[in-house]
Amino acid sequence: MTRAVTGVLACMLAAGLVIGCGRSKEDLIQKSRDVSTRAELEQALGKPSDIAKLGPVEQWTYQASNGTVIFLIVGDKVTLQAAGSAPVEPRNRK
Repeated sequence: MTRAVTGVLACMLAAGLVIGCGRSKEDLIQKSRDVSTRAELEQALGKPSDIAKLGPVEQWTYQASNGTVIFLIVGDKVTLQAAGSAPVEPRNRK
């Protein structure tokens, strides 16, 4: 019984990863082209992979099959979008 449940959960996780990564950066950008608010962005693209907050500013990151797409949201307005090929690693500061 436990082995069957583990197998089902593993399949569901794998399917979720494939579906989430099946969209390209270009697809995400195209779907978000005319959005201007947080609600419109979430309706167009769904929940982001990551949300980072600093005061009234939020950074929404969406993982794509060929990189990431990042949106900056100030208050309720989508203000900036950027696309990258890989997550940016923090630099070591001395």
